[in-house]
Amino acid sequence: MERSDVSGLAGEKPLRVVHIIIGLNVGGAELMLKRLILEQRTEPAIEHIVISLTDHGTLGDELRHSGIQIEALGMRSFFGALRCFYRLRRRLLILHPDIVHTWMYHSDLLGGLAARSLGLRNIIWCVRSTDINKGGSKLTLLIRNACAILSGILPIRIVYAAEASRKVHEKLGYRPEKSQVIPNGFDLSRLSASDDLVNILKENLGIQGYHRVVISVGRYSPVKDHLTFIQAAAELAQDDKNLRFLMVGRDLTSDNSALMNAINLTGYAEQFILAGERNDIPCCLKASDIFCLHSVTEGFPNVLGEAMAMGVPSVTTDVGDASFLIGMRQYVVPAKQPVQLAQCLRSLLSMDFSERKELGLALQKRIKENFSMHSISQKYLNLYQKINNG
Repeated sequence: MERSDVSGLAGEKPLRVVHIIIGLNVGGAELMLKRLILEQRTEPAIEHIVISLTDHGTLGDELRHSGIQIEALGMRSFFGALRCFYRLRRRLLILHPDIVHTWMYHSDLLGGLAARSLGLRNIIWCVRSTDINKGGSKLTLLIRNACAILSGILPIRIVYAAEASRKVHEKLGYRPEKSQVIPNGFDLSRLSASDDLVNILKENLGIQGYHRVVISVGRYSPVKDHLTFIQAAAELAQDDKNLRFLMVGRDLTSDNSALMNAINLTGYAEQFILAGERNDIPCCLKASDIFCLHSVTEGFPNVLGEAMAMGVPSVTTDVGDASFLIGMRQYVVPAKQPVQLAQCLRSLLSMDFSERKELGLALQKRIKENFSMHSISQKYLNLYQKINNG
């Protein structure tokens, strides 16, 4: 494929940015990539192409329908990495990008090596995690350590989604002179839901008008620590039979035997609603009274920002930049402390509706003033142009 003839500013060809990511199913990094590209879609000075090392995924199909070029290399396991590397190298040779922007460890390593082997120097690594010692695989830890060693050679810039992530990785050996923190941004125009859709959702999930809903959003994974949320929920359920605990995310279904065992052990299984992976998160958030982030590790937690942008009063564990994002220490608790988490949630549940509404509006204002997708997109655009201009 030859360079596009689409003109940028002053008749010049647009800056071509090739993004490399391990996959395009729903996740924090994947959603941020999608938001960034869609925000810059009408920017004439830039052209985005996405290469997934695995498959197109849900988000890849959405981007393709929006006119973005998506390519998938079909890597199925670590043992297919060498073949994937050569396929990636061939694609980069044909695409000849101005910027190679890689997302997360596997892509940082494979994408960085492939680009450098072709003499491409404008490589940006994007680091999204903070502490993968909590829940990360041994292979991912090895890849992260390899990236630390190669960070002085492969990337020209390392972008972290969180200040906490930057500090952790620099201690591991990532080169500090290449560091830059650009937090996640939120597309506020997409974070809305009509009352009609919310009412339909509640009816489908069995949520009645007298129920109060505490929502958890995130895939089933050790790093999300759903057990702590379930234990905290049990503390609250014994005092209020009208509470409902809505759990949304991949593998959060009744087919998950480990999850169901933990819920059944509480004795309050009827108060848990397992909704699985959904594409109507704003609707789920609007249907809820309180949002709870209970992870043991995060970088810059997208879903917390989304809940805040929707005006949902929120509680979070003290992980990554969650405390910085929420900006209210009284709603931040240590990780893996279900009793303290329950106490913090109880403090919100004890408020009357107007008090919780006021808190939600304050959180919403914080997102609008500090973390809009437009402002974050501009930071990336400035970075691309600065790197390209040398």
